[in-house]
Amino acid sequence: MNMSVVAPLLQVNAARRQNWMPVWVRGHARLLAVVALLLLLAVIGSFFNARFRDVGNFQNVYEQSVGLALVSLGQTAVILTGGIDLSVGSLISLLSVLTSGLIDGHPERVAVVIGGVLLLGLLIGMLNGLLTIWLGVHPLIVTLGTGAILQGITLLYSSDAAGSVPPGFEDFAYGRIWGLPVGASLTLLFFLLAAFVLRRTRHGRYVYAVGGDPHAAALLGLPVRRVLVVAYGFCGLCAAVTALYVVSRFGVGQPYTGANYTLASITPVVIGGTVLAGGRGGVIGTLLGVYLIALLNNLLNFMDVSSHYQLVIQGLVVVVAVSSFTNSHAKRS
Repeated sequence: MNMSVVAPLLQVNAARRQNWMPVWVRGHARLLAVVALLLLLAVIGSFFNARFRDVGNFQNVYEQSVGLALVSLGQTAVILTGGIDLSVGSLISLLSVLTSGLIDGHPERVAVVIGGVLLLGLLIGMLNGLLTIWLGVHPLIVTLGTGAILQGITLLYSSDAAGSVPPGFEDFAYGRIWGLPVGASLTLLFFLLAAFVLRRTRHGRYVYAVGGDPHAAALLGLPVRRVLVVAYGFCGLCAAVTALYVVSRFGVGQPYTGANYTLASITPVVIGGTVLAGGRGGVIGTLLGVYLIALLNNLLNFMDVSSHYQLVIQGLVVVVAVSSFTNSHAKRS
């Protein structure tokens, strides 16, 4: 039989085979796969070690994932626009040493310093967006450069742990309201608000349109530049909140405390189904990706796997996640 006739028939048969799945399942296949992996890890860990299935252990995983979740939330907003922010780690380092250094144990300075750090994170993030627009250079290059500058400023300010914070400052990491952890509960609230903005507001629709095709979005008259600046500003703000959380957790800011957050913040975004090219994905997938990484690390700790091997495993997870998503997207196309 002629192949020009056979090929369309095969495509039709493939489409029919996919139609047995409900529309909702096909639309959320990626999220369901992450949930299935979470359950699989929980089951494997429960058989491996009795302490793993303890409720307190899952609660620790939930609370310890706050820092990664916050910075990944901002990274998701940028990646949805088709960009990326490699300066978040250096920004966290700078803002953490500024927080503890400026407070320096004085409770009366806490409110002013928190406000200043949040504003500085927002402005530096917006500057990343503006530089990307003005220079016309890929954001990877721009944020790599600003990240190096920020790390240099951090070391100029302090090459070691700086200052201190009063005991009450640690409530962000260890405090509870009505029995619920403050940091983890606020993080969950931030994700829900971000999901609402992305799915239910005009600005959210602009974000997906700009990420999908910025040239088409500009031709349609959408505020492309404003969307980019807001996304990078939000990412900087999330990095600032992460810095405050890190200081509240460890009681002091370190000049390299954010080093691991740069690439780590991209991992859950990719695992959660957000496309690195922009325009597809969402923050709920990122949150599930954060919990998947946190639970995987927790299981590896119970298995006494060194942190070096954990990085290797995380890298393999990212490669597998990206390749599987790319292949599935190519098949659908």
